[in-house]
Amino acid sequence: MELTLQSINNSSAGAMTVNDAVFGAPYNEALIHQSVTAYLAGGRAGTAAQKTRAEVRGSTAKPWKQKGTGRARAGHVRSPIWRGGGVTFAAKTSDHSQKLNKKMYAGAMRAILSELVRQERLVAVDSFDAVTPKTRDLLAQLKGIVPSKTLIITDEVSDNLWLAARNVHTIRLADTASLEPVSLVWADKIIVTRAALTELEGRFA
Repeated sequence: MELTLQSINNSSAGAMTVNDAVFGAPYNEALIHQSVTAYLAGGRAGTAAQKTRAEVRGSTAKPWKQKGTGRARAGHVRSPIWRGGGVTFAAKTSDHSQKLNKKMYAGAMRAILSELVRQERLVAVDSFDAVTPKTRDLLAQLKGIVPSKTLIITDEVSDNLWLAARNVHTIRLADTASLEPVSLVWADKIIVTRAALTELEGRFA
């Protein structure tokens, strides 16, 4: 299939032939959902930790006798209802990552990229870079696209582009090596350079 290469001002700049297997794959909602869920789950720290009554510091001796004191019965000072006692249902460190094999991940990325092409949300350009490291200059380049959520995919993110885009919450940057499904699903518009398209074909074909 052919993708029309556009300049940022929406004028045509020729065309590029791309692999149908990567940019013309059928839509698979279940696979896309699984890949997004697995990616988000892998980003969870899972470091929450509390101590149970068996783990907190304190004596196990009975603080007073069972009967006759007029006070509520108590077994030891580690009880969850005591100050400094253990937590009843203590949180523990856990691994939230989900297994997603390489073929499934590649299939999900192909389905997302293909759907973006069908919805005309993927804008292919010959090249893209920030001339200066200034946000206002980048926004001027992207006039008509921002403030919609925009993902810019290049074969390599330059220092100027990173500096210009880092202060705009509606713009994300990715190179082909770090591209992941969440950013693709998040964006309203995806700007992809010719070099990045070639590398994506090699990665997911």
